[in-house]
Amino acid sequence: MKRKIIFLDIDGTLTEPGKNEPPQSALKAIRQARENGHLVYLCSGRNYGMLSPLLAYPFDGVIASSGGYILCGNQVIYDNPVTKAQQEKAVRLLEENGVFYTIECRDGSFTDSGFKEFLAAHAAEGANSELLRWRRQLESTLNIRPLEEYEGQPVYKIVVMSPTLKQLDQPREVLKEDFSFCIQEPDQYGFVNGEMVSRAFDKGKGVKRVCRYLGIGLEDSIAFGDSMNDLEMLETAGFGVCMENGSSQLKHLADDICPSVSADGL
Repeated sequence: MKRKIIFLDIDGTLTEPGKNEPPQSALKAIRQARENGHLVYLCSGRNYGMLSPLLAYPFDGVIASSGGYILCGNQVIYDNPVTKAQQEKAVRLLEENGVFYTIECRDGSFTDSGFKEFLAAHAAEGANSELLRWRRQLESTLNIRPLEEYEGQPVYKIVVMSPTLKQLDQPREVLKEDFSFCIQEPDQYGFVNGEMVSRAFDKGKGVKRVCRYLGIGLEDSIAFGDSMNDLEMLETAGFGVCMENGSSQLKHLADDICPSVSADGL
């Protein structure tokens, strides 16, 4: 059998969202694939620091920060944070429009304390109270620290949390040449969540860079994902699979659909 290379999203694909423990069925599948001579890479929007709990498991490489930082084995083959000018312009526009944000560096993430303050002020509203508890747990699990602790490290990606979609209109228009915006549908709490990713990279470009570096044809690549920030990865790979728990839009675009992460999909 010809060697394949497999790219796995993490949250909602390899693990339950925000968690770091894959089900035993997924670990068994990864082990069997590698024993059969195939390569298995993580391909995640998470920064490299957020991946550390998962690197205890045997993977052949990592595409982190939505393609902005790539490791093949121990070799860094791509490292491209946004420029300081791009970062400052983006942050200014988000703040002017009342959009909360988290900046992601290579080894740490720093979140706008205003988001939790907003939720705390509206904690009497049941959904906001639940979301506040979830955010605290997520920040603790993934080591997301207050923005006040940020010391100027290079930034690879910006995550946005907006009370309304309209508040993102101006940032999306002004920053469209520098950033692609992947905006999720409003969640159960009413917030609009999304990611701002440099036009220089995405998960699909990351797949291409790894395959080119290793001399593997794209036709021999397989990608698994669950949300629209996996779109370029699934479009680029020779075969793209969406999880059953994934975005309805992504399911329509995928080559196949497998059971959910909680039903041993991988």
